[in-house]
Amino acid sequence: MRHQHPRGVRMETTMKIRLLTLAAALAFAGGAAFAHGNKVHVKGTVEKIAPDSLQVKTPEGKMVEVKLAASTVYVQHTPPKHGDAPDTNEDRPAKMSDLAVGDAVVIHATPKDGNLEADEVKFSPRGPNKLASAEPKPKS
Repeated sequence: MRHQHPRGVRMETTMKIRLLTLAAALAFAGGAAFAHGNKVHVKGTVEKIAPDSLQVKTPEGKMVEVKLAASTVYVQHTPPKHGDAPDTNEDRPAKMSDLAVGDAVVIHATPKDGNLEADEVKFSPRGPNKLASAEPKPKS
């Protein structure tokens, strides 16, 4: 003879499984949300470059100063050229001297002593080729 559980027990088990699944999903999502810890992202355009800091104008028009450290990493992002596949973006190591006023930046920074200190400065030159625009034009 087959023993059958009352319907209430089966529903209770189903609800426990659903709650445990939900709790696991929330725990995983919460871990992903805090993956950057106390890091701050600053996006915008370089307005001023000083030896120890950058002034960045955000899309909202706010000016943000980010301090630079000896440990700051610079990455130059090169978007795909016209006609290239969209996934051909290229990131390469760079130096602070590669940055220019007008470059688009995304800075990963850490709050320290009331300031933001850059861990990584990822930037894209403002024109199609920053080096080409710096070359002198031939005289006619």
